[in-house]
Amino acid sequence: MYQDAFVPAKGIYLLNHSVGRMPHSTREHTEKHFFEAWERGQPDAWSLWLEGLAEFKNALAELFNGEASHFCPQTNISSVVTKTLYALPPKPGKNVILISENDFPSVGFAIQQAERQGYRIRFLPAEADVQQLDTWDDALTDDVHTVLITHVHFNTSKLIPVGAITQLCRLRDITSIVDIAQSSGIVPIDLQQWQADIVVGSCVKWLCGGPGAGFIWVDPQVVTTLEPLDVGWFSHQNPMEFDIHHFQYADDTSRFWGGTPSVLPYVVASNSINLIHKIGVKTIRAHNQTLTQALIDSIDPGCVVTPTDAKARGGTLVLKFPNQDQVQEALNEAGVLFDVRPLGLRLSPHIYNTHAEIETVISCLPH
Repeated sequence: MYQDAFVPAKGIYLLNHSVGRMPHSTREHTEKHFFEAWERGQPDAWSLWLEGLAEFKNALAELFNGEASHFCPQTNISSVVTKTLYALPPKPGKNVILISENDFPSVGFAIQQAERQGYRIRFLPAEADVQQLDTWDDALTDDVHTVLITHVHFNTSKLIPVGAITQLCRLRDITSIVDIAQSSGIVPIDLQQWQADIVVGSCVKWLCGGPGAGFIWVDPQVVTTLEPLDVGWFSHQNPMEFDIHHFQYADDTSRFWGGTPSVLPYVVASNSINLIHKIGVKTIRAHNQTLTQALIDSIDPGCVVTPTDAKARGGTLVLKFPNQDQVQEALNEAGVLFDVRPLGLRLSPHIYNTHAEIETVISCLPH
């Protein structure tokens, strides 16, 4: 039903954990809201481009049950995490940033730079059961200042109980940063239920919005306590003041914006986000679970790295076979597009993947 809304791939495309397929409407939308605005804008393009940026924030607000002013466009997650680390207020007796060895390495690289500011980085070991609240209860000790919580892990597709963890953080005065790169667009997210402090994400994966359109959301009760160093005129309370001697942070998440922003990535992404929202993340997730369950049911459970319980996993299946090279060769010959990480090969069906495609994949797997 929804296949025609997206540009098809050559082969069976199961790389949605990496890059989602482009909607057919992307070119027309971008031509109208970016290039025509540039060509015909009066007196220049910025009034129309700013509308495009506003639409990006509105689209995120609709998708995640938030308010547009609580979102700010960013280039990517690693960059905005760096901005956040330098914006955090001190907390006496707290100088530990807690992350997991299963978090995405790029974000981990950014967080480790906080050691320059006197923070200590503490890792939850890779083997820790991060789906159990007790694991976090034990790890969120009195010296923890900030914790990174990855909603869905890229290497196992484990779905983490964010709301329960952020509740612990609130009780213990620990700042929570939630990474939704691998969950936005495939797992329903309600920011009002989570009550996280900060949420960071991007649009290149399940949201099908292309690279360069990242974002940050900040709880309005927290935002004024954060003072980023990376600022510019779009971070100003009054960007049009033009007084070089006076800077005042915007009173909302715009304080994270910085200087003159990119426009094109957000115009592209807003169109995709609106399409995903129109289809419905619950609909997409149900379709994904049907296809991934068919794959799970067809193979030895011992080959499934991903949680077999549908409620405990994201949209990706991670599989590891004794004859892995042979399986990969069979998938390649069948035209299946997938990738491989240390824990196994990753397969991620989206709304535009079909049951027939999954049957082809199943025929390549040992039974």
